[in-house]
Amino acid sequence: MSEGRPRLLVLAPLGIEALALGPTRAQVGAATLVVRRLGMGLAKAGASARRLAGEAGQADAVVVAGLGGGLAPGLSPGDIVVADRLVDAEGKEVALLASAPLLAGELRRAGLPARTGTVASADHIVTGRERSRLAGLGALAVDMESTVVAPEIMGKKRPFAVLRAISDTAEVELFSPAGLAGIWKALRTLRASRPTLACWAAASGAREVLLAEPRSFCAGVERAIDTVERAIERYGAPVYVRRQIVHNSHVVSALEAAGAVFVEELSEVPDGATVVFSAHGVGTAVREEAERRAMSVIDATCPLVSKVHTEARRFASAGRQVVLVGHAGHDEVEGTLGSVPGSVLVSTPADVEALELDRSAPTAVVTQTTLATDEVKVVLDALEGGFTDLAKPSASDICYASQNRQEAVRALAPDCDLVIVVGSANSSNSNRLAEVARRCGTDAHLVEDSSEVRLTWLAGKRRIGITAGASAPDQLVSELVACLSGLGPTEVSARVGANEHVNFPLPLEVR
Repeated sequence: MSEGRPRLLVLAPLGIEALALGPTRAQVGAATLVVRRLGMGLAKAGASARRLAGEAGQADAVVVAGLGGGLAPGLSPGDIVVADRLVDAEGKEVALLASAPLLAGELRRAGLPARTGTVASADHIVTGRERSRLAGLGALAVDMESTVVAPEIMGKKRPFAVLRAISDTAEVELFSPAGLAGIWKALRTLRASRPTLACWAAASGAREVLLAEPRSFCAGVERAIDTVERAIERYGAPVYVRRQIVHNSHVVSALEAAGAVFVEELSEVPDGATVVFSAHGVGTAVREEAERRAMSVIDATCPLVSKVHTEARRFASAGRQVVLVGHAGHDEVEGTLGSVPGSVLVSTPADVEALELDRSAPTAVVTQTTLATDEVKVVLDALEGGFTDLAKPSASDICYASQNRQEAVRALAPDCDLVIVVGSANSSNSNRLAEVARRCGTDAHLVEDSSEVRLTWLAGKRRIGITAGASAPDQLVSELVACLSGLGPTEVSARVGANEHVNFPLPLEVR
């Protein structure tokens, strides 16, 4: 490995591609780019790879970059395919390139049209039926070098990537006037990719990954997802779901593919249809509308949210003013406020000061279940200091899963250079995990999936903590760990906190 600036070895098949990626040696961003020619075709590229293997072993990272032919519909000249898989002309797998989603995501943030997918290598320029045959193997693009280079370079245990700028497609043949224009577009894209390639190289290196446990799905989320899946199986598609069943786009997309139709309000649902209420709960008016319109309702509200609704109604029935601690606009908050007319919302101590309530009158407080415990404490302290008769639930409203995941992050974050939280931006409990890590003094970011991880976050970070919100599939964590392993040797271990054995029964309608 080099000292000082990371060294990226860039292997370009043709001189014109090397010129686009060059000069031969240059400092680009945080890395030094060294460009070498491979030669065109499998034989020349293979011989060059063997000759350059020693130099590759001294580099911090290696990339094959050049032009490629587009195979899949929707690709246009100038687009980029970052290979996550290499196959030969017969479709036999040669290599998996784990860091591809990280590189492609960074290219897109730089304004370049990039996607990940399979790249096939042939021993000649591919046209016509052969292009269709390779597309049928699942390849997005074709080149003439990558599959013979990969075994030589990957044997040196260096981060390895393949980037192909599309010059021609099935609609734009290479040997045509439009094909010539496509070549120039692709070369400009290659040139524009240099800063991102340098960023990818700077993020390379050995690191340790610490996985927080528990993480990912909680019992309430599993119950909600199972409810929708079983409803589709039992009643047939479409099954309507009011709001996102849980706050995760990957979960929602998978259920949509299975036959769920997600709506914002019941006005979008036909009379008499089957409708599922999300895990976040609904207010009284929503239930009354569903009953009035003869809808078949399946209530997937998390039992812990239902507990808060019951407490709030009990306090209101006892003549107390009800204050809800939560975040405005969140589906759970709207459901709780809608269950108790006249209840009010506060999020901060300043909100408590501004409350226009009789501070001597009997008052009660309940909380959104997905808040951070230390966040809630300062608001509760303000309420206790301002109201003479304040009642609270006998047990904390913050759900066990939120508390357990927060405690796991508190235990892990101080030992990390960076914490990555996997979860959707509208997931309250996921956002709280990132906030908890930051309050521990550790840099932390919330991402939907690995494609949103910025390479600049990773540069120089050798110990990375990873967790996932209660609504995020653990598969996304596995994919992120795999991506990081593509940047260099990666040691993975778990930091185990509380053990969870909670299980909620499904609604009667789908048992």
